[in-house]
Amino acid sequence: MTAPDLALAGFASALRHAGLAVTADRVHLFLRAVAALDAAVAADVYWAGRAALCSGPDDTARYDEVFAAWFSGERSGRAVRRTPTSTTVQAALDVDEAADGEDSDRSLNVSASTTEVLRHRDVAELSASDRAELARLFGTLRPRSPVRRAARRRPSHRGDIDPRRTLRAQLRQVGEPGRVLYRRRGTRPRRVVLLVDVSGSMRPYADSLLRLAHTLVLAAPRSVEVFTMGTRLTRVTPALRHRDPEFALRLAGDVVPDWSGGTRLGEVLKVFLDRWGQRGTARRAVVVVCSDGWERGDASLLGAQLERLAGLAHRVVWLNPHRGKPGYMPVQAGIVAVLPHLDDLVAGHSLASFADLLKVVADA
Repeated sequence: MTAPDLALAGFASALRHAGLAVTADRVHLFLRAVAALDAAVAADVYWAGRAALCSGPDDTARYDEVFAAWFSGERSGRAVRRTPTSTTVQAALDVDEAADGEDSDRSLNVSASTTEVLRHRDVAELSASDRAELARLFGTLRPRSPVRRAARRRPSHRGDIDPRRTLRAQLRQVGEPGRVLYRRRGTRPRRVVLLVDVSGSMRPYADSLLRLAHTLVLAAPRSVEVFTMGTRLTRVTPALRHRDPEFALRLAGDVVPDWSGGTRLGEVLKVFLDRWGQRGTARRAVVVVCSDGWERGDASLLGAQLERLAGLAHRVVWLNPHRGKPGYMPVQAGIVAVLPHLDDLVAGHSLASFADLLKVVADA
């Protein structure tokens, strides 16, 4: 790549860091568009990037901010993340009655925690600075792996009598009576599988859901698998195993070819079950499907695949970002088709709802 191309690629990386869904395909389209125009003209670069790198009108404000910061030289592209300041609300309480013959005025200072408020806000409605703070708060989540009973028995103080160990202990004592030894079945981590919808309707939540998946992968790298769903199925577990969340999400964005595209949930789930689930990935696992349920294909196919999945998995949890909003009703064709085969239908629109999901998974 030439020096101008490297500068343009760095600009695209800064946009991705600011929260835009910039994939490798969009970066290549941006470079081709600038090559067809004039890289020395700022207006050509601006409109080429806005057409190729922005997913919708919601990205315009962040795009303008990063463009001005990157090409003006006043600050780096990573400086677009701002730390929100805490908000203090003061409410004055008037006291009509006098105390000890004197009038007194009292004021009540109510300090509202920005962090606590942010935990319950819908991630689709956050500004760029709030998204940056939310990304930091994902580090406060403490996921616990669900466990299952292992086939191998281990020494224990109670349980079934361990005849082999008891007999060996007797022989070591030359046949003298000794204490009886016991054994019981141990536990092993249960596999967790996340299927994250990255279609256009899920674009405002896809970044947060992948951050949640990254948190789960770091907590149990050997027992968590993550796939993205859109027009095709993509395994992103290796990318999410990197400890740096920004680098991990950037790698995941590079390998997902159908970011913010269409969705065919029924067909994609069939591919997952045929290639991965039937071979053991979903067998006796906790499977979490993160989607709003908008199905462009045949809803009956989606229902049939969820029935197959329910027969293989230990527990099937469906995370719907609209579930926690007032007035929500599960009337979408996709949700109606899968609802009879679900163990849990949970909300997934805020950091607090993500923490609730982790509890559901840990207790499964």
